[in-house]
Amino acid sequence: MAWAPERKRAEPTPRDLRASREGRGGRGQAGSGTSGRLEPRAWCSREPPLCFQIKNNMIGVVIGRGGSKIKDIQGTTNTKIQIIRGDSEAEVKIFGSKDMKAEAKAAIETLVKKEGRSYRSESSVENVVPSPSVARGSSRENTDKEARPLIDWDQVKAEVLEWEKRKWADLPPIKKNFYIESKATSSLSQVQADTWRKENFNIVCDDLKDGEKRPTPNPVCKFEDALEQYPELMKSIQKAGFKKPTPIQSQAWPIILQGIDLIGIAQTGTGKTLSYLMPGLIHLHAQPISREQRNGPGMLVLIPTRELALQVEAECSKYSYKGLKSVCIYGGGNRKGQIKDVTRGVDIIIATPGRLNDLQMNNFVSLRSVTYLVLDEADKMLELGFEHQIMKILLDVRPDRQTVMTSATWPDSIRRLAQSYLKEPMIVYVGTLDLVAVSTVKQDIIVTSEEEKRSLTQEFLQSLSPEDKVIVFVTRKLIADDLSSDLSIQGIPVQSLHGDREQSDREQALEDFKSGKVKILIATDLASRGLDVSDVTHVYNYNFPRNIEEYVHRVGRTGRAGKTGISVTLMTRDDWKIAGELIQILQKANQSIPEELVSMAERYRLHQQKRDMGRK
Repeated sequence: MAWAPERKRAEPTPRDLRASREGRGGRGQAGSGTSGRLEPRAWCSREPPLCFQIKNNMIGVVIGRGGSKIKDIQGTTNTKIQIIRGDSEAEVKIFGSKDMKAEAKAAIETLVKKEGRSYRSESSVENVVPSPSVARGSSRENTDKEARPLIDWDQVKAEVLEWEKRKWADLPPIKKNFYIESKATSSLSQVQADTWRKENFNIVCDDLKDGEKRPTPNPVCKFEDALEQYPELMKSIQKAGFKKPTPIQSQAWPIILQGIDLIGIAQTGTGKTLSYLMPGLIHLHAQPISREQRNGPGMLVLIPTRELALQVEAECSKYSYKGLKSVCIYGGGNRKGQIKDVTRGVDIIIATPGRLNDLQMNNFVSLRSVTYLVLDEADKMLELGFEHQIMKILLDVRPDRQTVMTSATWPDSIRRLAQSYLKEPMIVYVGTLDLVAVSTVKQDIIVTSEEEKRSLTQEFLQSLSPEDKVIVFVTRKLIADDLSSDLSIQGIPVQSLHGDREQSDREQALEDFKSGKVKILIATDLASRGLDVSDVTHVYNYNFPRNIEEYVHRVGRTGRAGKTGISVTLMTRDDWKIAGELIQILQKANQSIPEELVSMAERYRLHQQKRDMGRK
């Protein structure tokens, strides 16, 4: 696609157009799509073009991907279309017979209207071909002198609401409430329920609904209290060897099973996956319409990384229920295979936002049938920049769905996301909303120099016992490859995990680490969230992460499932701006704080004061 330079050129003569067809001209021509072949003769006539304006931001809509739309219009109407970009509006010129020009103009206006945006279309058939001396600026000045109508925003909003009403008018019915409270749960007094919450990591519940608050459901202390009506799920739970629900599951299940939107805030490794997966399976199977009538997936789980998506898909398969089919959609995987799986028919989609948005925009998957939506590790998805893809995806998910959002932190960005996509939710958080590392991990901080890092790391790794298993976190892919190469040369078995590795290599690296084939995994922050490796004994931060939240997630990779762990963090002068926040984290977890770290934080504080005084 190309358009004219800044000045408005004279209208092309038949000779000019003939030259354009032969490949010598055409600068400024939009969507001709020809090279070395003759165009239809209709637009070569001396009849002047039909001219009108569209907004500059509508040019891409008219042209289409690869010029597909404008080529189609030209082909069906036997016309030639030229688009000249202006400061805020573009001029469209259509060459051809009178009827065909009108038909092409109507087709373009239809494309623009479909975008639902305001546009201005002023058409005129010129009786005289303008001379080259007519400048584009003068035409624009005359247009600017005309009074432009004011936009009636109330009318625009009303039209949008009407459009949404029509869009979702044919939705099938949805059922959300499936909860039957057991006698044991209902018999708990308010004092007993509050005591249980306090003793189980100080669980706190709140109702974010405006107006009159709903009562907080009593927690379910046993699996039977929530899943007694679903023997297949009970059998799967017993087969997995779980004794009782985790705290987040105990409090989340009674809320979700009632059809209430939920925000679950808890540290990694606390059972958040099953807290939304079990109610989702029940919700999906109990809908009033059959799977065949639904004609699409009923449950959608959005997840930030490929590894976590594959892990959730494995959990979903482990607790399979009523033959519900699930598929994992992620970037880096076989796109054709994923398209084939989705179009074949699926009940549950577990996906990273980028790949799902790709399939959605290319009409390989319809999300209109989704009634149960999960935004898992929402804070990580926002950190990775997936907010725009999430917004596009949710435009096609029915508005009366049930939504569950999980996160390990509760920053302002997550609160805004919750306000946008959840309706009157309740919130359950385990522990505290203040950022704090798990108390089961001993956190050692070493203040050093960049030059000494490599030797300190090698000494640490050589001191590990055969039973130890460590994740070495780095900030850059190049460092991960460099470290793993050095260790491999020394004969130390090691695997690396980062975004530049092929998906098959990443899966193999995780499998080798989980199985114990290698005891050392060198990874970027891909491995800091949600990965379920329960026997990690050490976390080693070769580089300090980008923010304090990621530090907490890294530390949480060890000390899981009731076990203890050790984290070792190397800090250099470049990390001094984070020293104050790190000290707060260490204090909350009752960890020892080295004097060098305190000095580093004080130097940074004085540096900031000096800089602020200089600005004043």
